[in-house]
Order: sequence, then C-alpha cells, then structure tokens
Amino acid sequence: MNREALSPAANTTAKRLLLFATKLGYQTKCFEDAARQLGVQLTYVTDRCHQLEDPWGDQAIPVHFESPEKAAYVVKEKLRGREVTGVLALGDRPAVAAAYAARALGIPYNHPAVVEACRSKLRTREVFRNAGLPVPWFRSFPIAAIPEPALVGVSFPCVVKPLSLSASQGVMRANNRDEFLAAASRLRRLLQSAEIRATREPNLDQMIVEGYVPGREVAVEGLLTDGALRILAIFDKPDPLEGPYFEETIYVTPSRLPESTQKQIEKCVEDATRALGLTDGPIHAEFRTNGGGIWPMEVAARPIGGLCARALRFSISEGEPVGLEELLLRHAFRMPGSDAPRETEASGVMMIPVPHSGILESVSRVPSARATHRITDLVITARLHDYIAAWPEGSSYLGFLFATGNTPEEVERALREAHRKLRFRITPRLPVEHPATHRMPAGG
Repeated sequence: MNREALSPAANTTAKRLLLFATKLGYQTKCFEDAARQLGVQLTYVTDRCHQLEDPWGDQAIPVHFESPEKAAYVVKEKLRGREVTGVLALGDRPAVAAAYAARALGIPYNHPAVVEACRSKLRTREVFRNAGLPVPWFRSFPIAAIPEPALVGVSFPCVVKPLSLSASQGVMRANNRDEFLAAASRLRRLLQSAEIRATREPNLDQMIVEGYVPGREVAVEGLLTDGALRILAIFDKPDPLEGPYFEETIYVTPSRLPESTQKQIEKCVEDATRALGLTDGPIHAEFRTNGGGIWPMEVAARPIGGLCARALRFSISEGEPVGLEELLLRHAFRMPGSDAPRETEASGVMMIPVPHSGILESVSRVPSARATHRITDLVITARLHDYIAAWPEGSSYLGFLFATGNTPEEVERALREAHRKLRFRITPRLPVEHPATHRMPAGG
C-alpha cells in the first residue's frame, strides 16, 4: 500500500486540526508539509497580541497562554460553525490552553488539570510520590527568602530548579551549603529578570529543591490513545548529565541499554502517565536509570521539542519513511498508518551546546561538518550578531546536527566528529549594550 492510498480522498471535506504553538517556525513548517500531504487543514493558535490583524498572514487565532480558560473561550468563538477534529500542542506553555480548548470543543484530549500537573515540577513530584513511584526527597521554597539549608532539611548533593521552565533552564546542582546558597541566588536573579517575567510563566516566585539522582538519563517518546500507551522511541543520552548545569546534547535511538532495563523503563512510563492521568496524544518523558531502579523525572504532554523530531522517522509504507509530524496528524485524525513502526536504522541528534554566553560573531567549517560520514543534516539556528546565553540562564542551542547509521555507536561517533569540526566565535557582551536575548528552538 502506498502513501496515496492512506491519504483521504481528494473530494472529501478536509479535516481540521488546532495546532497550539508559541511561535511558528521549523516544527510548524513540518506540520504544514504533512498536512498538505494528507489533505487536512491546520489552524494555528499562537500567543500574540489580538490587536494585530494577522501580521504574518498565517490566519492564526491570537490568545494569551497564561490565561488558558480565556484562550479556550476565544478559540471556541473564533471557530463557531466550523468543525474541529483534533488538537495538538507544541511546547509546554501552549499545552494547558490546548487542553482547555479541547474540552470546550468536545475533542478527546488530556484533562486540563492533568496538563497543569505536568507543567509544575512540584506537582509532578507530588503525584509520583503519591502513586508510589521512586522520587527523590523534595521541598519548595519562595525565591524571595533563600532558606538556610540546615534548618529546612536540605541535604547534599541536591538540585535547585524553577517550577515551570523547560529545557533545563535554571537547573543547578549544589554539593554543599555555599553552592546551594549561590545556586538559589542565581535562580532568583533569573526568575526575576525582565526576559523571564515577559514570558508570563506560572510560579516564577517559587523554586523546588530535590535530592540529586545519579545515573544515566534517557528520554522516551510516546503516544497515548484512550489511555493506552505506545512507545515510539527510547533515546539514550550518552553525555552524562551530572551538573553543575544540565544542558542536553546528544539523543540516540535505539537505546543501547539492556533489554530488561528498557522493559523497566517502558513499565515506568506507563505507571507515570497513568499516575498523572494522561490519556490522549503525544508525550515526551525523562527518566534516570541506576542500580536503584528507574526514576521518572518529568512527563510532558507534548511531542519532543524543536528540530529534534527530525531524529524520528516511521515506516508507514513501501516508500520513504515519514516524520513524527505526519504520524501525529494521522493519530489525531484516526487515519490509517498512525501505528507505523519507527524505521530500523539508528538515528540521533546533537543539540549543539553553547560554550559560554556572548554575541555570536561567526560560524565556520559548516560544509566540512555537513560532509561528515553519516551526517544527514546540519541546521544553525542561532543568528549572527545576536546574544545567546549559556546554561543555566540559557535555553536555546546554536543549532542541530542529525545522523543515521547502522548502529547507535556509529551515529554517536558521526555527531561528535561533525561537532568537532565546527567553529563558533562568541564574544562577550559589553556592559553598555542591552540587546534582547535571542531565544532559539529548545531541545527534547
């Protein structure tokens, strides 16, 4: 059966999907291409000023994601008289508004309270603890009054985190009292910065402190249908994430962990999604594995972020494999092919790390890196002459490298070799300058 046979007939009424996204870019373009192939319609819902009359010509519905119930009302009013079949959210911020909108429109999706729990690291920890899943000790504190650790039961090593930021932004490890106080002060400055305040994220006045969990970290991509979970991929993260900051770099699938460990991870993903109450749509989850078992760290009610989705391809027919975006559209519309398996070839992505904060002045040796054996693509997303912040203040990468190969080891070698060839010149920002921090697509 070919892809055309799996597509809706040309004379049928096109189905419509609401795609919630903070901004339009690389990932939404992939959804547009997939929608065109399938003959379905996309309607964007984005976080922008409602007083601007379609400034980018994308006919997006403007809402404010920090007011999800109001956003759902706006969406319902705008779509009055038009049928909507499915809802998807790209990124953590739009997910809650998408859940409220789906509920208002009568579309099967995750309950808003469940998605809100996924957005809060504190609430997620509470849910996992109450369900009997392995969790480190944890405490929440207001950022305004940094506590004396000995007085509030903080032990070391520990991890200081914001409650709702993503991409490991603001996450720091502390091995003693002085490091804890320094990390808490640094997090307070970040959360009180004009840039972060402008995002209107919830819970910017609180932080969570939890015990550090040693071990290797993996990411899991999954898809829920009426509560039944299908694992799409388990990604190894070969670079150890041990702190003091937790910038992610390489994802490679299939996992090289023992089959028994992978089965434990799959069981833990099922337990975590069930504990949270997730029922429909994509999930992206993070876990740590060590001698003490499998530790669920986070579960997000959305697909893998940014360009990282390009590391996943699915064998939907005899032709070329399709991307995650088409698979998610088929799933949302209950089309044939939504159960397609991941291609057998190993694949991976490197989120190109930021060595230090500053102004990106130049990027060189790109053709050499792109020509590396097994590299399939290289995308530099950071713009020249913009300021880019390193972790923990940062949450954006210099770009993305992609590779495929016969084995995960071959993919990892290719990514590292290509990265070694690249040259980035980043200069310090002068104190007198105040350029806006450039926020590029985040990773998984």
